[in-house]
Amino acid sequence: MASPRKGRKGTVTYVLRLFVITYLLLLVAWPVALVVTNTFEGGTASLTGIFDDPDLVHALQLSATAAVVATVINTVFGVVVSLLLVRYQFPGKRILSALIDLPLSVSPIVVGLALLLVYAGRDGWFGPTLEGWGFQVIFATPGIIMATAFVSLPLVIREVVPVLQEIGTEQEQAASSLGASGWQTFWRITLPSIKWAVVYGIVLTLARSLGEFGAVKVVSGNVLGETRTTTLAVEEKYLNFDQQGAYALSFLLASVSVLAIVVVFIIRARVARHASAEGAAS
Repeated sequence: MASPRKGRKGTVTYVLRLFVITYLLLLVAWPVALVVTNTFEGGTASLTGIFDDPDLVHALQLSATAAVVATVINTVFGVVVSLLLVRYQFPGKRILSALIDLPLSVSPIVVGLALLLVYAGRDGWFGPTLEGWGFQVIFATPGIIMATAFVSLPLVIREVVPVLQEIGTEQEQAASSLGASGWQTFWRITLPSIKWAVVYGIVLTLARSLGEFGAVKVVSGNVLGETRTTTLAVEEKYLNFDQQGAYALSFLLASVSVLAIVVVFIIRARVARHASAEGAAS
């Protein structure tokens, strides 16, 4: 006979599950489903129309370029900083770790404004010098890349750091004792051990970069056919009452995000099966 305590626990669990599912449906699933249904309400004409518009094609290309470059930068930076945080002791280590999470807590609008104050034209700290060299940051592609890289900076680091802490240093020390250089140890021991964490970080960083809006809007200038990204084009389409075009662009961005989630899910499942097989073999 089940005890009253177990019965109450089961009821609470059921209520919590129902609450979580309802919350996710209302906040995530339903809005995304509405974007999908509205996109295809008139067939595929809205999607094909995107690729017939050279300005929208340029916006897609600019978003993809900024996202890929920002992802490459944050991947290299993320692995280096992760190794620094886990493998070395130095003054200010906790402060550095806290600063890494700053992009997650600061509004992207503030990030864009800060970049303006530092790099904008005649009024920025470095703006006059850079423009004297013929290099424009704000209201140009470099500024968009910088803003995108900033908002997605912590994602690779927060995936790699726990894995580095878990694997320890025994294998790296053994490789060093056998005469391997630091570079050889990294490529043959460390990187294979953290490769899936790096992949997770890359996928999440790419998805986050493609969807950035606030900081990019401030630093880009939103010039049609030059510095307008896909997210800015969504806003422009919606404000100009071209809701079908806004839905179509939103669908493309949402598709990338969903694909990123699927990729991460598949990789995590694969890693879990591999770990289970190794545990059973041992």
